[in-house]
Amino acid sequence: MATSPTRDLFVVGLRNAHAVENEALSIMNRQIDRLENYPELSARLRTHVEETNGQLKRLDDILGSLGEDNSTFKDVAASFMGNMAALGHSMAGDEILKNSFADYAFENYEIAAYRSLITMAETCGALAAVPLLKASLEEEQAMAEWLEMHLPQITQRYIALESAGEKANR
Repeated sequence: MATSPTRDLFVVGLRNAHAVENEALSIMNRQIDRLENYPELSARLRTHVEETNGQLKRLDDILGSLGEDNSTFKDVAASFMGNMAALGHSMAGDEILKNSFADYAFENYEIAAYRSLITMAETCGALAAVPLLKASLEEEQAMAEWLEMHLPQITQRYIALESAGEKANR
């Protein structure tokens, strides 16, 4: 595919998405390490870590097909930011709730990013990328839906543990 402003924007978007997925991995892995009282959430996060690794592979494949690669600087910076975000929540008494809210918001951010990337791919003629991006979009939508459906349950468990004087934050 020839270089064009649209293709260049698509490559930047792919690199940004790659960095965001690295940030997501940092956040989820920190949360998994700390989860004690929310086994369903821990299991779902573990599954999404596997999905996220697949998303990174898809992004690498798309970038490779364009003769490009990810931005190591962006990946490292985003991973650092993810670790800092998770660390910030770990000091809160309601860590589980803050993480759940942030996770839901983050999933919706990723959904928007993948929708934008699909539009860019279609616009610049990178049609082979579209099914790969749609697969990642579907995984993000499923995770966001899971979080939305389980937020009341997580909140109720938090309230029950807190009311019983048990460790409820994670």
